[in-house]
Amino acid sequence: MNLLIKNIKQLVTVASHGKRFKVGDDMRDLGIIENATVLIENGKFSWIGKDTDFTQSVSPDLNIIDATGTIALPGFVDSHTHSVFAGTREDEFAMHVSGKTYQEIAEAGGGIMSTVNATRAATKKELKKSARNHLDAMLRAGTTTVEIKSGYGLNERDEIKLMDAVNELKNEHLIDIVPTFLGAHAVPPEYQSQPDAYVDLLCTRLLPYLAQRKLAVFCDVFCEQGYFSIEQSRKLLLAAQELGLKSKLHADQLSQIGASRLAAELHAVSADHLEQIDDAGIQALKQSGTIATVLPGVSFFLHYGYPPARKIIDAGVPLAIASNFNPGSCISHSIPMMMTIACTQMSLTPEEAITAATLNGAAALDLFEQIGSIELGKQADIVLYQVPSYRYIVYQFGTNLVWEIIKRGVHLDF
Repeated sequence: MNLLIKNIKQLVTVASHGKRFKVGDDMRDLGIIENATVLIENGKFSWIGKDTDFTQSVSPDLNIIDATGTIALPGFVDSHTHSVFAGTREDEFAMHVSGKTYQEIAEAGGGIMSTVNATRAATKKELKKSARNHLDAMLRAGTTTVEIKSGYGLNERDEIKLMDAVNELKNEHLIDIVPTFLGAHAVPPEYQSQPDAYVDLLCTRLLPYLAQRKLAVFCDVFCEQGYFSIEQSRKLLLAAQELGLKSKLHADQLSQIGASRLAAELHAVSADHLEQIDDAGIQALKQSGTIATVLPGVSFFLHYGYPPARKIIDAGVPLAIASNFNPGSCISHSIPMMMTIACTQMSLTPEEAITAATLNGAAALDLFEQIGSIELGKQADIVLYQVPSYRYIVYQFGTNLVWEIIKRGVHLDF
């Protein structure tokens, strides 16, 4: 299917010019083309430029969108989510706003284990039905690629059930899905007295099985006090790397134990959270080229400190923004909402937020060559907004401003 989009008021290309990501001042360069036309052929961008420069003859059956007055951006890339789960945790929200901490809620039987119990009890069909609704909402809000982690099974049977569900959704849903294995999300009750044995189970049984069936692209670990130590996280990620899985890491969320430095040591594609990152961690990420992924909705929802995103950008570390969509700490599908929070609470500019949610988000999934910007040869994921300017998308929060979505060159009809 070929498509011509003409009369675009502002085309925000976020052009990378062959680079994996943008850092520092380059994050503010959005490669904007005023009064633009885009030609899409065979699902990819084949011509990009000003309306007046487009002189190609087109076939009479070419699909055309008159985008007069609209703003066009690349589809958002949500590089950190936990979108397949059962149950809800609105009662915990009331506990949060009453002053209970993340750890206190977990000790009272809430937190991750609350969702684990519900997810273990759910069928794969039930999990997929719920997740499909969430993915529909993400797509409508302009997200065209999403990473989904397991981690709410925490045993062999249910982690496989989750990874199967994610991969079936990958084949069935319009949104592009990147599967991540997060069996090391928490130590399950069955292994509370022997966490090393649980790590061994993941290394010797689950990881080889998932790798053989190609059910995961990444392996992730919640490296944190009370969860998985530096040594346990290193062992698991190295085992995953030997099997061909790329590394991600939940790092420096609740305390500083050196998780971001471990991510750099292992050349993880991304280190995520970073609320407690220190100067040594920032410098380590800079040297390794690991993407620093911040999750503004978590700090907003749990009402605790934000990651030092301004400091991370100014240090020359590539920064991405993701939603961390999950039932316990950020139940929002909206990347634009995350961008607004990043601007108001973390001192990003609108331009930096857009780059962090598109090109740098693609880099956080190692997909920068395929998606994240509007450039020749890249997959044609483009979203149109009927707003005055690109900054308006970050300025007006809590409202879905999407007008039209083109996914892989196909004009979607919701």
